[in-house]
Formats: sequence, C-alpha cells, structure tokens
Amino acid sequence: MDIDDKIQKIEDEIQKTPYNKATSHHIGKLKAKISKLKEESLQRKSSGNKGQGFHIKKTGDSTVVLVGFPSVGKSTLLNELTNAESKVGSYQFTTLDIVPGVMEYRGAKIQIFDVPGIITGASGGKGRGKEILSVARTSDLILIVLDVFNPQHLDVILKELRNIGIRPNEIPADVTVRRKKLGGVNVSSTVPLTHLDQKTIRSIINEYGMHNADVLIRDDVTMDKFIDALELNRAYIPAVVLLNKVDLVNDSYLEELKKYIPDFVPISAEEKQNIQYLKDVIFGNLNLMRIYLKPQGKKADMEEPLIVKSNSTVIDIASRLHREFAKNFRHAKVWGKSVKFPGQKVGADHILEDEDIVRFIIKK
Repeated sequence: MDIDDKIQKIEDEIQKTPYNKATSHHIGKLKAKISKLKEESLQRKSSGNKGQGFHIKKTGDSTVVLVGFPSVGKSTLLNELTNAESKVGSYQFTTLDIVPGVMEYRGAKIQIFDVPGIITGASGGKGRGKEILSVARTSDLILIVLDVFNPQHLDVILKELRNIGIRPNEIPADVTVRRKKLGGVNVSSTVPLTHLDQKTIRSIINEYGMHNADVLIRDDVTMDKFIDALELNRAYIPAVVLLNKVDLVNDSYLEELKKYIPDFVPISAEEKQNIQYLKDVIFGNLNLMRIYLKPQGKKADMEEPLIVKSNSTVIDIASRLHREFAKNFRHAKVWGKSVKFPGQKVGADHILEDEDIVRFIIKK
C-alpha cells in the first residue's frame, strides 16, 4: 500500500467515526498520522524530482506569486502590473515556466511571479503542481486569480495550498512544546480550551514520538491548528482573491458572488479595470512602509525611500543600513506621523510610520 492509499484509508476511517468527546482523541491521532504521511509524501516527491524544479532568483523588496487555474488571465495581469512580457494566449498552459516581473510602486520594487496554471491534484505532483506551489511557499503574498465564471475553483486552490503546507491568511497558533527526558506529557493553557481536551492533546503528541514534554497553549486552538504547530514547517502567507474578467458580467452577478466569496478584488486585466486599486491592495498586504533618510546638515532624500516592513523600529533601520550604525547608535531624530513634533529625539525602540524622515546620531 503506497502513501496516498494509506492517507485515503485513514481519511475514510475519520469520515466513518462519529465525532464526540469519547472519540476526539482517536480522531486527533488519525489526523496526526495523515499530517505525517503527507509530509513524508512531499519529501519523497521532492527527492525524486531533483533537477526538475523551477529556478527563480529573487530581487526587490518583496515577492508576490500569481496562482490560479490555466487561462484565468495571469499572464495578462502580470504584464499590466509589471514590466514583464509574459506570453499571452486564450488556450491552456500558455505559461510553461516561471515568468518574473517587477512592479515599481511607492518607491518599492515588488517582484511578481507568473507561474503555470495549477490543476486539481497539483499538491500531489500533477502538472508539475508541487514545484509550482513550492514557489508560492517562499512568497510574501499570494494572489489567487479566479475566472469570473469559475469562482468554485477557489476551494480547489485553497485545498491544494493547504496540502503543501501553506496556510493562507492564517496566523500560527500560540503553542509551545518543550521536550524533556522524563515526567510524561504535561499540558497547561492560559485560555479555556473548547476544541481540545488533554487526552486528545496527549494522543497527538504521542503520535509525533513525544512521550515526555511540557505543552503550553495560549490560544483556543482547534485540532488541526495544534497539529500545524507541531509540524513547524507551515508557511503562513497573506493571500488576496482576484476575480478576473469582470467586464463580462454585470453588477448583480458580482453581488450574488459575494454570498460565497465575501472578500475579493474585481478586476479585468484585459480591459485594465481596477489595476491601480490592485496595486494599492498589493502594497498594503505586503505591510511595507517608506522611510526617508536625512544626512546631517543636508536635506532628506525624498526621491529614494528605504522600503521596510511596517512597525519597524529605529534600530531595525539602523541595522539595515549598516551594522556599525546599530553598534554605535546614540539616538535619532524623526519627522513624521510617529512623533509629536518635528525633529523629535527618539530611542532605539521607537516604532516608525510610513513616510517618516529619520536622522541617525551615532557615537564617534
């Protein structure tokens, strides 16, 4: 029996098992088995496909990947957003390799990858799907591109992303597991647990070969989120759903779709509809901000901002510029939204905001 057959057999057993307090620990153990088997399957397929993966070179301030079924308009969209020249065609599988482009926006250089269209079963290796999805695993943002006439593909894409360990728009569960030599499994939590009991937690922990560990839970986690926390290799990546070709439908059609997909960005890559708004959405979801530097005795350079992650501190910026800046840091002066008055003196832990101007004072 191969791994896929084993997974199917366990999934069938889960389906047949009524879920209640008495069976939750058994279901938890079965789900942990499935998670381990899926990871083993991915590892085997990775080792068996050496030399066949996509080779990409990352540049710029952030990376975005366009994911969708064939012929949904990803290539046309890439050409509108960036300086790329991706081949465009109305037939399937036009894009047979990774096509990169750079979107220059608000001073940031954002690299966008157009990858081949995925199909059902992609995470299991169909249509080079595993290599395609592995590119998404390393991105900072996933744009899920749907054809306006096939919105049901969203469920398939989300399933394929989850099967390869990507958790779109989720945050990691606040779970800490510390192995120890003796003492069994001790579970403590700072919040009431409504989805898991201690017996289920121990069953899952034991399935991962841990019979002595201290488990601290700070979230009311589900069984699946707890298993994800144990795997340690999940990719938590923001994702935005794009509904392309909206020029072909009316407003009432789009309103009806909101019942099934509450949050999407309507666009038409062909007709250049909503492209400017989409650029704002991309920039916002990447959590980037612009910081301008002011050398001593000179005006701030307002032409080329330093692009950093939101909520960066003054010392984060200093470290980014040069390690000596951080090592010899005394204080900084800031002009902008993060301070009460222009040129305010701040310390290393001061959190900056978009378009702040910073001047560093270092030890001589």
